[in-house]
Amino acid sequence: MSNRTLKTSAPRKSDVPPGYVADMSKGPMLRYEASLPRLPSVEPHLTPAEFATTKAAVDAFVVSDQAKVLQERLQARAADPERANWLAEWWNEAAYMGYRDPVVVFVSYYYVHVDDRTRPSQARRAAQLLVKTQLLEPEKVRGAPLAMKSYEWLFHTSRIPKKPSDTAKAYPFTNNHVVFTRKNKCFKVPLADESGQELSAAELEVQIERIIRMAGSEKAPAVGALTSENRDVWTDAREALLAASPKNGATLEEIESAMVVVCLDDYSPVTREQASWACWVGDGRNRFYDKHQVIVFENGKSGFLGEHSCMDGTPTLRMNEFMLASLAANKVDLGAPRTAATASSLALPTELTFELDAKTRANIAQAEKAFDALVGEHDMEVLHYEGYGKEWIKTQKASPDAWAQLVKQLAFHKMFDRPGVCYESAQTRKYQLGRTEVIRAASKESKAWAEAMLDPTQTDEHRAALFRKAVSRHLQYAAWAADGQGVDRHLFGLKKCLEDGEPVPALYADPAFSRTNHWELSTSQLSSPFFDGWGYGEVVPDGYGLSYSIGDGYIRWTITSLKRRTAELKHYLAEAATETRAMMENAAKAAAKKEHSKL
Repeated sequence: MSNRTLKTSAPRKSDVPPGYVADMSKGPMLRYEASLPRLPSVEPHLTPAEFATTKAAVDAFVVSDQAKVLQERLQARAADPERANWLAEWWNEAAYMGYRDPVVVFVSYYYVHVDDRTRPSQARRAAQLLVKTQLLEPEKVRGAPLAMKSYEWLFHTSRIPKKPSDTAKAYPFTNNHVVFTRKNKCFKVPLADESGQELSAAELEVQIERIIRMAGSEKAPAVGALTSENRDVWTDAREALLAASPKNGATLEEIESAMVVVCLDDYSPVTREQASWACWVGDGRNRFYDKHQVIVFENGKSGFLGEHSCMDGTPTLRMNEFMLASLAANKVDLGAPRTAATASSLALPTELTFELDAKTRANIAQAEKAFDALVGEHDMEVLHYEGYGKEWIKTQKASPDAWAQLVKQLAFHKMFDRPGVCYESAQTRKYQLGRTEVIRAASKESKAWAEAMLDPTQTDEHRAALFRKAVSRHLQYAAWAADGQGVDRHLFGLKKCLEDGEPVPALYADPAFSRTNHWELSTSQLSSPFFDGWGYGEVVPDGYGLSYSIGDGYIRWTITSLKRRTAELKHYLAEAATETRAMMENAAKAAAKKEHSKL
């Protein structure tokens, strides 16, 4: 989102997809009205009568004086030279900083790293992951650079709990240290020695081995558990922690200003589900959820937990991928090899301790109880489907992402006999401070195809034709969203332009508005050969978190929910993926047979 998304100048031909004709006699706001699709993302979820009501509400809003006033206010905000992005402040507040539910489960997201085949120890794996190499170059799409401002929140930053809305703090890079957690205890390790020379991997490995020994076998009171609480509860608990002793403020600042937190867990996950659970939530104790965290397990497996408030998944994806790819290709200068003298000049890691009073100890106990209850309400399934991946999908001249989204729609139809209200995330980082827009993945076309797949009287040739139409429609929606032309953020912005005492437009009270913003399927794709899983939680109580990755020879879905038949959805996803391939192959055979008969 940027000023450009609300421009009023005459459109260039390239501004809109083919088939959209500008009628400038209607004025800037309504110039495309005649050629717009008719509520493409609402109609699949409504009865004909409901659709007629919603259409009337939309038509009335579009021509109303109030809509004109709100649009003018929004354009004025976008034109403000002091503001790079009209949406950023509003969205960060509404979606993140003002959100009061616990970040863990509801906001945080995780990655599971592909195993290092050399099977390093926990200490060696953690040390290698921390060795810095070169600065990241700006990302580009088709040669155009993407906004990199959010990268400033990768290191030396922390979310800070406050009422009524959290803040985020970025610390100077002179705070050149890492904080390790082990047995709920925190340890500070500078990343450079007294002369300013950065530590080698061997030196970091020595320090981490020391931390593991220093932590011992007894666990400390889990101050980090407080960060898993409701944000208002954590705000109060933080104030109580600070009031208990002046020392606690200094300790907190050491943690919050660290480059990153590295969690050294006393656990060895094996299966994808075990590793995913451990990276997503852990035990709720040996964590500090207000910061990005690298997680390393006793068997050398590793992962990452992202603090979501100041940046979305693509920057952290790139950072993790850069780190892992560099290690895999032996492109990281790990420094001098370890010798008997490696540890001689290194000061011992500093344990960061708290002085806890009875009130804070009670707050910790309550946080642990609340965490265990919340996590216990959830379940997770990982489907690593190896029937095919993007290489085979491309032979069908189809978009792998659109394919995966349609498979998911078919699976939902199989389970609930209707389309799922679906949010797919599209990045808008082609604009300054751009974050995301919604791809509304359920369309009339996807509904028609899914219904044909479930109708035994339909031919595979007919189903394939409907599938192609649904893929094309999905790609059109995705292109609009990435270009900042989606409907959701714009409607959000118009509503935010209301002034005190002004009535909310009837459009926002229409039942279809709330129904089609109730994201039963919260979906997002991040694909990397260096990840063995990733995911996040559901965004509505009766919905599913449905992250996915598309590899050369697989599609992997991670499904989370409040125990809403999650294993059944996993089954239907696998079934739908297999049936979609069979349908396309059968249709191709039928078409080839017809061609042959003409010869």
